[in-house]
Amino acid sequence: MALLQEKKQEIISGYQTHETDTGSADVQIAMLTEKISRLSLHLRTNKKDHASRQGLLRMISSRKRLLAYVLKHDPERYRSLVTRLGLRG
Repeated sequence: MALLQEKKQEIISGYQTHETDTGSADVQIAMLTEKISRLSLHLRTNKKDHASRQGLLRMISSRKRLLAYVLKHDPERYRSLVTRLGLRG
């Protein structure tokens, strides 16, 4: 379930903090959110795919840790990121 290069570039350009930013927490969270939504759709049709479900849980916990990091260091950036991605409510 890898993302296409065009989709990755679109996400990076939408969430980067400066010109050469490809790995900030914002970009990583946005990438994980896209992967999680794609994998969730896959698991709705393939209910017995337990290996993918395990990967989904790992991605969710990784995103959770990154969001906690952003909240700890910059609460305002956290709030804007959550609203842009449509998370939490």
